[in-house]
Amino acid sequence: MLQVKRFLKDKNTVTVLGVVLVAVILFVGYMIQVNRATSPVSVPVASQTIQPRTKITSDMIEHVDVASIMLRGDVIRNEGEIVGKYSNYNTLIPEGSMFYSSSVINEADLPDAALLNLGKDEIPYSFPVNLESTYGNSIMPESYIDIYMKAENDQKTIMVGKLLKNVKVLAVKDSSGNSVFENTETDRQPAFLIFGLKYDVWLLLKKASYLTGNSIELFPVPKGVEIEVSGNENAVSSETLSSFIESKTVPNSEVDAEMEAQEAKEEAETTTKDNTNTTNSTTKGGQ
Repeated sequence: MLQVKRFLKDKNTVTVLGVVLVAVILFVGYMIQVNRATSPVSVPVASQTIQPRTKITSDMIEHVDVASIMLRGDVIRNEGEIVGKYSNYNTLIPEGSMFYSSSVINEADLPDAALLNLGKDEIPYSFPVNLESTYGNSIMPESYIDIYMKAENDQKTIMVGKLLKNVKVLAVKDSSGNSVFENTETDRQPAFLIFGLKYDVWLLLKKASYLTGNSIELFPVPKGVEIEVSGNENAVSSETLSSFIESKTVPNSEVDAEMEAQEAKEEAETTTKDNTNTTNSTTKGGQ
C-alpha cells in the first residue's frame, strides 16, 4: 500500500498516467465518431431514370444503405417527402441517385403547372383580365366561370350574351407569369386566367379576341352569376354570338388549310436543310 502511495506521488508517474488517460479518451471519442459516420443509414434512391417534370410515384423509389457521412447537403431521407411531388423542370434524376430538396418540387411550383391539368385534346388559353374583371381576385384556380361577350351588331344595336359556359380556371397569373395566389406576402395583380378549351371553342374565342370592330368586349363571370341586360342592350344566345363572330372572320376550314400549309412549308424547309447538311457532310467526307 505504501508503495502504491509513493508511486502515485511521483510526478513523472502522474504525468504519464494523465497522458495515457487523455489518449484513451481521445481514441474512444474518435472511434465513436468513426462508427457514427460509417454506420449504414437507409435512404430512398431512384429505381429508374426520372425525366424532368415527372410526377414521382412509389414504384420509382427503392432504398439502399449508405454511410451516414455520405448524407450531406439537402439529401432527402424520408420517402414521404418525395412521393407525389415532381422532378424539377431543369433536373434529370439518374437511376440510383439520391433525392435532393433542390431536385424535387411541388406541382404548384412548376413554371407551367396549369398545363398539367389540361383535359384530353384541350389547348391552353390565356385570357386577359385585371383586378376589376376578376371581381377583386375572387376568381381563383379550380373555380368555374362563364365567358360573356358584348358587341355592336351591324344594325348598331348592342347585344350581350354568354359565349362560353362552365370553363374551369386552371391558374391565375400576374403580368410576370407568377401565380397570383401562391404567395400571400406579395401583392400580385391578376393579368391572365389560364384555362383549356377544345380546338373549335379555342379558335372561336381567339377570333372574337382579334376582332377590333363592333366594340367587342369579352369578360369573365363567376359560375352561377347571371348578367342583367340594361334597357339599351339585347340579350342573345351563344349561337347568335358564334354566328356573328364567324360572319366577321375567316371560316375554320380556311384557317385549318392555312395552318396545314404552314406546317407543310416548315416540314419541307426542315427536310431541305437536313438534305443540305447530309450532302455537305458527304462531300467533306469524300474530299
